[in-house]
Amino acid sequence: MNVDVVEAVRASSDNLKNAILRSVTVDGKIRKAEVNLITDCTFTDADVQSAARALKPFVPGYFSCAVTISKLSPDCEMIKDKIAEIIRLNFVAVASSLKEDDISVEKTDNGFKYKVCVLPFMRSAGGICEKIDDILKKSFCGNFEGECVFSSSCEDLKVEEKPDEPEFIIPVRSFPIEEFEFLEGTKKQTSAVYMADLNFAAQEVVLCGTIEDIRERTYTNKSGAEKTYLNLVVSDTTAYVTATYFIRQKSYDKIKSLKPGDSIVLTGVNEDFKGNLRFTAKFIDYGRTPKGFAPVKRASKPVPLNYHHVFPHPFTDIEQTDIFTKAIIPDCLKSNTFVVFDLETTGLNSSPASGNMDRIIEIGAYKVENGEITQCFSTFVNPQRKLSQEIVKLTGISEEMLKDAPTCEEVMPDFYKFCYGSILVGHNIVNFDYKFVDYYCGKSGYNLERKIIDTFPLAQELLFLSNYKLNTVADKFNITFNHHRATDDALATAKVFIELIKMKKTLPRL
Repeated sequence: MNVDVVEAVRASSDNLKNAILRSVTVDGKIRKAEVNLITDCTFTDADVQSAARALKPFVPGYFSCAVTISKLSPDCEMIKDKIAEIIRLNFVAVASSLKEDDISVEKTDNGFKYKVCVLPFMRSAGGICEKIDDILKKSFCGNFEGECVFSSSCEDLKVEEKPDEPEFIIPVRSFPIEEFEFLEGTKKQTSAVYMADLNFAAQEVVLCGTIEDIRERTYTNKSGAEKTYLNLVVSDTTAYVTATYFIRQKSYDKIKSLKPGDSIVLTGVNEDFKGNLRFTAKFIDYGRTPKGFAPVKRASKPVPLNYHHVFPHPFTDIEQTDIFTKAIIPDCLKSNTFVVFDLETTGLNSSPASGNMDRIIEIGAYKVENGEITQCFSTFVNPQRKLSQEIVKLTGISEEMLKDAPTCEEVMPDFYKFCYGSILVGHNIVNFDYKFVDYYCGKSGYNLERKIIDTFPLAQELLFLSNYKLNTVADKFNITFNHHRATDDALATAKVFIELIKMKKTLPRL
């Protein structure tokens, strides 16, 4: 309806061709509507009357209609200040690194052109220009055309020469097989590879674990004969492996006696099949993991020497400069370093054992040092798969925004470097976010130290609220943010975390 009203007003007079609707006030008691318009052209009483006639069809017949028009011709400085305000209120991560000269505005014949200089990984951050255009058009007359451009200082940073990362191959872990007994094989196996480490191709691999599931399948070979094979899901407590086994006729009866719960040894080949590793068992024997088996922690790649794809940047917030706030920050905040993070993903499946695990599409993280938020780590992540419409609608992140982003394999070393030596913090991260970063860091060879603080149960302990969603807890502390975007959620969580620890005055048990 507002669009129709504005179009009618603009068509009523050349002096109102760029007019916008500033406000509408309706008083039902005296049956009067007051409409306030803004134009950038000089206008006359005749223009006011023309606007009133244009508005008459939109006002009930038993109401009077009063029209007032104000003339406003914004200049470049006024537009620049408004753009800075829009970014500050709607894109806090961008605002944290924005300098005065990062916004430029130029007057055109029918409006304004502007540029916002952002860090490279924020180039397509959440439709900055679309949001700015929408608000500017509601605030000022004329047309607005904007674009986000790279920060040249960050381009310089990318081409800076750094020493090469040393090559590091993580050794594969193994354990001794106990109570080995032949079922059909011909070679006694004495050790087995950890299933969690089975991320390489090899012509002979030995696994040992308990059958979790076993199912008989059939297939038709090239000769047209129907053959039987087994699908086995086996676990050694470090991971699950799905194995294919083609039954030999001579050992059919022995193999058919296997059932879930049996401990077995699989000797077979792990090979690449259409881009994925597939394990096929050649022989099945009996054997078990050692009694009281406690997996040895896998060696981690060393902390990368350099950032390669995602470069953290300093974060400043004027609210942190309050000397009274600083005075009440407890020692436990000052004496530890924290990384507060949040993710957006392609879905909710955070368990690789339950099927096709979802992918990360955005990481937002902030470092808290000496009780203050000091650095920001923010990036889109190319999931190399299509996004569902539900995720696009929920996050505002499109496939177009992700197509040039680094992959997870490229991002995780940088994220690990950013997190190293810090306590990880997030809102409801134990059951979701941490599982993703732990899994994908592990796939890249990096072991995150499990020191986690979850602000969800912390808020439940300290606050009495109707619910403990992030936006509800943030509202309690008058923290505003753009929900369902990782960088904005992470910043809100960082501020919530600081406030909760100031209340508790100590850290929860890690």
